[in-house]
Amino acid sequence: MNIFLLIANALTLVAFIVHTWEGDKDLGTIKPMKNELVKQEKWTQARAGWHWVSIDLLLVTVALAFLNFTKILEPHDQFLIQLLAICFFVYAASWILVIFVSDSFKNNYLKLGQWLLLLLIGGLLQLSVV
Repeated sequence: MNIFLLIANALTLVAFIVHTWEGDKDLGTIKPMKNELVKQEKWTQARAGWHWVSIDLLLVTVALAFLNFTKILEPHDQFLIQLLAICFFVYAASWILVIFVSDSFKNNYLKLGQWLLLLLIGGLLQLSVV
């Protein structure tokens, strides 16, 4: 068993749980009034997109669990782990880019520091194949 892969797996599971339930509560704080139909449509799209990310986190958690605890994917382990590491690095870069091009506020890179988690998971995945 690879400790780096196991830690990455645990982090994606925690991220999935927090993202799904606590994130949805956060989205509720900006929910528009029922008579604001255009805003309601945009909010619903944002919420669906939010949970799309939740599903990504769930699928990665399941894939890492298969890699950690079974031999089902064995011939392709290294390739799949590398691919997931690249995905997390690209997610992190995208997150940083969005912060960069958005209106700034005090400590925005730290307050919106999910990119750190994405880099950490990508780094752990990369370390697991070295």
